[in-house]
Amino acid sequence: MTSVSIALERVSYALPDGRPLFSDLDVRFDRQPTGLVGRNGVGKTVLARILAGELAPTAGRCLRSGPVRYLPQQIVPAPGATVASVAGLACALAALARIEAGSVAAADFEQVGERWDLRQRFAAALDAEGLGHLHAERSAAALSGGELTRVALLGAWLDAPDLLVLDEPTNHLDARQRARLLARLGEWPRGLLVVSHDRALLDAMQRIVELSPSGLRDYGGNHAFYAQARRHEQAAAAAALDRRKHEQRRQASEAREQHERQQRHAARAARDAREANQARILLGNQKQWSQASGGRLRRQRDERAEQLAQAVRAAARQVDEPADVALFAPLPDSAAQRTAATLERVRLRYGHAAAHPLDLIVGGRQRIALAGDNGSGKSTLLKTLAGELAPAGGRCRVHVPFAHLDQHLHALHPGHSPLQHLQAANPAAAQSELRTRLALLGLAGDAALAPSARLSGGERLKAALAGALYRAEPAELLLLDEPTNHLDLASIEALEAMLLQYRGALIVVSHDAAFLQRLGLDACLHVGAEGWRCEPA
Repeated sequence: MTSVSIALERVSYALPDGRPLFSDLDVRFDRQPTGLVGRNGVGKTVLARILAGELAPTAGRCLRSGPVRYLPQQIVPAPGATVASVAGLACALAALARIEAGSVAAADFEQVGERWDLRQRFAAALDAEGLGHLHAERSAAALSGGELTRVALLGAWLDAPDLLVLDEPTNHLDARQRARLLARLGEWPRGLLVVSHDRALLDAMQRIVELSPSGLRDYGGNHAFYAQARRHEQAAAAAALDRRKHEQRRQASEAREQHERQQRHAARAARDAREANQARILLGNQKQWSQASGGRLRRQRDERAEQLAQAVRAAARQVDEPADVALFAPLPDSAAQRTAATLERVRLRYGHAAAHPLDLIVGGRQRIALAGDNGSGKSTLLKTLAGELAPAGGRCRVHVPFAHLDQHLHALHPGHSPLQHLQAANPAAAQSELRTRLALLGLAGDAALAPSARLSGGERLKAALAGALYRAEPAELLLLDEPTNHLDLASIEALEAMLLQYRGALIVVSHDAAFLQRLGLDACLHVGAEGWRCEPA
């Protein structure tokens, strides 16, 4: 193994309000491809930015043996930014242009270094990536999320940093672009750290490191190895918790029995003393001795009880399995026999397949995945089914109540809580019933009452699903557009569990192959410039 690229020594970070995000982290990263995982909000992005030097730790230090390049999960171009700016090459290309115009400034030569052919290499890389229609000076304002990610990645390849840190790099990439990224990362010869919830991407890593409230844990191996290790750990932790609870119950039972024996002994001693007509002073001494002995035993019992309670709490902290979700959304028996939607010679207004008509009948419990490159028309089809876009031709009819959950969950008002959202969708239902149903989805207590803008991605998705399934007229057709984007692994698994319990029809757009494989799909509808193709799943 090659030398270490970067190391954290007792690194801590506190939020602006003083709350600690993580403390005393020690870890080393080298050229071994590494995945960083953890729940949303635990601090993965903050840690990635500390590694890249964009944030300073509150305590500790970060040691780097070479340059680090960080690509954020959401690339937002600054006003006036160009394609070269997104790639991180604008300064070098500008210095190169000044040198070509006659500049002899040392700063310009230092900026260019040995990259005298950078302009040609960047243009060639754009063309090879299928982005030949872009050029370095073009405005970045009109680029899609996928194009921004791909341009930023190209800049990273050309920059060749000692350590490349990628934060959720597949979120805006379609299946073909994800496959290309995996192949490129497999050839990357330098240090690599990937922050991701993409199981296919994490399976391509050689080492998994998990960040949790208790710190960093190095598992080694890919995601499949990590998932198996976590299952074994959780099984052992749950067993340990059961043992501690059993000890606690046994100690409580023994304490009750001991107390009862003391009471019986004291009562018997008092009766014997009265019958024996012992001297008052002797009786007083015996009573004091009995009270002292009883007090000593009580203290011992209390100390033992507190020790066991601490042991139970410590064991419980090691059990991190997410609570099971329960979907209570019964649909009428007739729903399975109904036709959910009918498309007759439908032509879309936008997308690569706009010129090709689509005929499709969606059954009452049919599950269909939409597959195709970005821009092919998948989201447009969902919007057409939802009545948000009129077809350019043909006839689109939805015969059952439906719900469309777009990528940004626009149906959720940012200032309304999940409970308020659900009450608006089902005003006749009792608040207690709605709160119970939210709790069964994992939205209990504060999460049910917090504004949607303050919830995590997984919590917002659960709130949107609750509004669709527990409204006065439950949705018998779900239209889901990239529902796993920005969800952590635990939230993705919870979503899979919910959708497997759903008994209506489902049409889903997703580039997450592992997610689709777990949904029990009936068919996959491919869309592209050549038209439509439906295949069994």
